Amino acid sequence: MENFSSFSEVNHTLGIWADYSMQYKAISSLLLFVICASGIVGNIMVILVVLTTKHMRTPTNCYLVSLAVADLMVLTAAGLPAITDSIFATWVFGRYGCLCITYFQYLGINASSCSITAFTIERYIAICHPIKAQFLCTLSRAKKIILFVWAFTSIYCVMWFYLSDIQELVYENITIITCGYRVPRKFYLPVYFFDFGVFFVLPLLLSAVLYGLIARILFLNPLPSEHKAKKKSGANNPKTSCKNSRHSSSTATSRRQVTKMLAVVVILFAVLWMPYRTLVVVNSFLDQAYLDSWFLLFCRICIYLNSAINPVIYNAMSQKFRAAFQKICHCGMKGSDKPAAHSLALTYNVVKDTSLVESTDHFSTELEDLTVTDELLSDQKMMFSDPCVYGKTNFSEA
Repeated sequence: MENFSSFSEVNHTLGIWADYSMQYKAISSLLLFVICASGIVGNIMVILVVLTTKHMRTPTNCYLVSLAVADLMVLTAAGLPAITDSIFATWVFGRYGCLCITYFQYLGINASSCSITAFTIERYIAICHPIKAQFLCTLSRAKKIILFVWAFTSIYCVMWFYLSDIQELVYENITIITCGYRVPRKFYLPVYFFDFGVFFVLPLLLSAVLYGLIARILFLNPLPSEHKAKKKSGANNPKTSCKNSRHSSSTATSRRQVTKMLAVVVILFAVLWMPYRTLVVVNSFLDQAYLDSWFLLFCRICIYLNSAINPVIYNAMSQKFRAAFQKICHCGMKGSDKPAAHSLALTYNVVKDTSLVESTDHFSTELEDLTVTDELLSDQKMMFSDPCVYGKTNFSEA
């Protein structure tokens, strides 16, 4: 993996250094600042939402917090220094800044990859092996896994303190300071390819297989809860059968919503990292590396966009995250507290009713995306002709 250090335009024949154009400096610094600023704010909001909202503390959301912390590290350790590089085209943070910033760059990148792998495995177990998930997909176990991920990546990335250092590049017209590598490139390549395989190729291959198995369960085969609900729908107790039927439908919908959201996160991780990864692989076999400043800017933007876009995905695809974001930003109306009470009570009832169909202490993970909005409440009021709804819920008293 290449360092995010300065790549300036160099005339290798004459040994003359040429500064970035004013157009490049203006465009690159503006784009990088907007992406990094929005990404930092968005990821901080994700962390605050999960830490300050009790019903948001689920195993899946714990992994999303870990991913948000890793993305924050990438944006602050790689994105913000890239702005100064675009403006000054030289390293301005000194030797210790080079060591620490390089360390945190790789720590954030590798921790984000491991966090994505962790929640993919958690999704697979929760959906494809629901019995085992009751013991494996718990909040305490998720915290232990996250602690292990950060401990492992923190120790693994210590090597960058010994592999990176500042360098003085002397040209005919100027001397440029860069944050580069101590060892020759031929000694660095094995480290890069190991890093490339373990933290990019392997997680993507594993995610492709596991999400394929998850899709077969969710979208091709009926859920086990659906079978049970159908069997019980002909029972003598109509209230129980209606309750089971409603729970089966809501569980299936919530599982699909959460899984789609996480799959989008994985797909964007693969797509947005692909230009940079491909460039480094190609440059590894070229005598003279391809370092066009505009293409490098495109690769950088893709990387930082990957770290900044996840909160946008959560807001777009999760009603619960969207409501929590609005609450933090104080964007909701003054009367929004009352519908929020409806949401909490009804969500609790859904989770509580789960015991009638299958034992699911962990199924709060699947049901994390269920939030009852005003539209849903009004829809339910129009459905009183349905004996299941009429006999179950009194929305005026909730």
